[in-house]
Amino acid sequence: MWTPGPRAAFGAAESGWSSARRGVLSLSIMGFRHFLSRCLSWSRILAIFFLPFISSGLASPSKLRETVPSQTAQPLEPRYNWSHLTPLELKNRSVGLGTGSTVTGHAHFTLDGHKFRILGGSIHYFRVPREYWRDRLLKLKACGLNTVTTYIPWNLHEPERGKFEFSGNLDLEAFVLMAWEMGLWVILRPGPYICAEIDLGGLPSWLLQDYKSRMRTTDKGFVEAVDRYFDHLVPRMAPLQYRQGGPVIAFQVENEYGAFNMDKHYMPYLQEALLKRGVVELLLTSDVPTELPKGYIKGVLATINMRKYFKDIPKRLYRVQGNKPILIMEYWIGWFDCWGLGPHQFTNIRDVERTVSQFIKYNISFNAYMFHGGTNFGFMNGAVLNGIHRSVVTSYDYDAALTEAGDYTEKYFILRKILGSISEIPLLPLPDPTPKSVYPDVSLFHYLPLWEVLQYLHAPVKMSVPVSMENLPINNGSGQSFGLILYETPICSGGCLHAHAEDMAQVFLNDSVLGILNENIRNVHIPAFKGCQLLRILVENQGRLVFRQKMLYERKGLTDSVSLNKVTLKGYTIYSLDMKMDFFDRLRSATWRPITGSYEGPAFYRGTLRAGPSPKDTFLSLPDWNYGFVFINGRNLGRYWSIGPQKTLYLPGVWLHQEDNEAIAESWIGSGANRTRIGAHMGCRHCRQRINLQHHSTSPNLKVCIIFLAIVKTDLASTF
Repeated sequence: MWTPGPRAAFGAAESGWSSARRGVLSLSIMGFRHFLSRCLSWSRILAIFFLPFISSGLASPSKLRETVPSQTAQPLEPRYNWSHLTPLELKNRSVGLGTGSTVTGHAHFTLDGHKFRILGGSIHYFRVPREYWRDRLLKLKACGLNTVTTYIPWNLHEPERGKFEFSGNLDLEAFVLMAWEMGLWVILRPGPYICAEIDLGGLPSWLLQDYKSRMRTTDKGFVEAVDRYFDHLVPRMAPLQYRQGGPVIAFQVENEYGAFNMDKHYMPYLQEALLKRGVVELLLTSDVPTELPKGYIKGVLATINMRKYFKDIPKRLYRVQGNKPILIMEYWIGWFDCWGLGPHQFTNIRDVERTVSQFIKYNISFNAYMFHGGTNFGFMNGAVLNGIHRSVVTSYDYDAALTEAGDYTEKYFILRKILGSISEIPLLPLPDPTPKSVYPDVSLFHYLPLWEVLQYLHAPVKMSVPVSMENLPINNGSGQSFGLILYETPICSGGCLHAHAEDMAQVFLNDSVLGILNENIRNVHIPAFKGCQLLRILVENQGRLVFRQKMLYERKGLTDSVSLNKVTLKGYTIYSLDMKMDFFDRLRSATWRPITGSYEGPAFYRGTLRAGPSPKDTFLSLPDWNYGFVFINGRNLGRYWSIGPQKTLYLPGVWLHQEDNEAIAESWIGSGANRTRIGAHMGCRHCRQRINLQHHSTSPNLKVCIIFLAIVKTDLASTF
């Protein structure tokens, strides 16, 4: 959903983190909106907190002025009562979501012939723990909204060619049926491209294996892949449609294609692909106002994505499709963050209040993007071009109506107040906030150098020349989508190493780090040495671009040959570090080393967290770490990076067991560790204060194994 251009100013950064003392890690309560800062310094001390959140018919052009709602406000109508227009109450169904107009020419939506307005909010099921879907949907309904919208990420549902995943947190049907149970309508946005600030805009990385294929066009290879995917996806969606008794009232065709616009036959192809597989409900497109004509399909409702209401928006829509009701498919009530781009993004609450009030005044349907953003768990985050490649942060908080942890905000209450004022019946009572917890300190006692962990990975691949992640012959020929990849090859002299690495790489001679490679740094000097040594290049995919034509070339790892003194190096052993669940199962059998001092190389670190018998949500803070990932019971919480703005990782309590829990943190650019003790903080919006967590934890012990991977103390921020 990303479009290029100036970003809104980040919110004011917070400061005041106290220096950490060596010793035991601590866990505390902290207001989540304070989890963002400009940049956190790092030291050679390894530290980690668990910090819970507290909170929160077409008309002629001559009739344009009569038909576009921006020109004149409609007469005030009685408050609406749509209690009979819910999925559970509307039994006799025939025509579904349609369009109509009043005697004065004002267009509006209809639902089975009844006048209707879409009041929507976006929740991405794949960004929210399944156990919390009901809570988030209930809060959406209690806010006064009647529709939930969600993207469907192809790359997560078909991670390997022909292998489909629709279970657990990816159970799309369960999410839609849960919305139905709660009396919510659903709009599905199945792509195939979705943007959503997710890796490659939701397209599977294995599409990049074919260098000649052109994604998002009618290129034969691409549409064949789309057809196979739709053959599997649409039969899951079709029974959920309105005319089948389900809650789905509309489907979006692709996403913001006007900005891509490389094939005029592509969008009609997708339209027909949905129709011939049984989609019968309203189809729509979605574009920013300036790109609207390029993304429009004849016979499909055009909708708009925007941050602020402008009076020319109805005119733009009218020129494309005549007198049709207006739907703001994405009203951006917030924005996403990127690593290294300042403080957290905030949207002025009064601007939101003013804009939503305009929507109500002019009878405009809208969808709040995001109502609840959730989290880019795992490696799912995408990236944007802002001068350089910028990764989207782990938190998809988005300054939404609900925080990343699902808690209320002032923005939520403003929306609820406005929507409640136009409802004839009272809104639902507010659901209780999600409980948070306090945990005692954590100690780090053991570690494993990265090089000793290689034996627990899947067997490496032997190749004459390096290949990108996507072309690594693993995962049933689908390559590697996410994570890191390690290339090893012997060399017998020093000199100038030249390589193309995407996105970020560290170069080692045996186990000693020599330097960094990225999109701007292609050369590393290797000092003279005796005999032959092992050259190692560790490369991380930090997220593929989510927008524009450069997406077509977003291959990761080493993307070309490697040379030393202009001589091409050959003969590689290549390890995939995609950090899947089975890797952690094998790692449990490893023999760990006791920590007796600092270790400057890449390593995993392990500790123990003790908590109560009923684990609750918390946040993980790493103020003295530089860069890496954290895993809890094999679940990847996402990336952390000291350059900010994000400075904590959300840990859902439902992912903690009542018995031992294993947590693995990978800090691949950082410093060595000693056993550490860290002071904790209790945060609020404008202050921080030191607290002694031991005075707050009275529950029985819950053991959590914590493992860290820290890799050298290179200052990654200096590469920008």
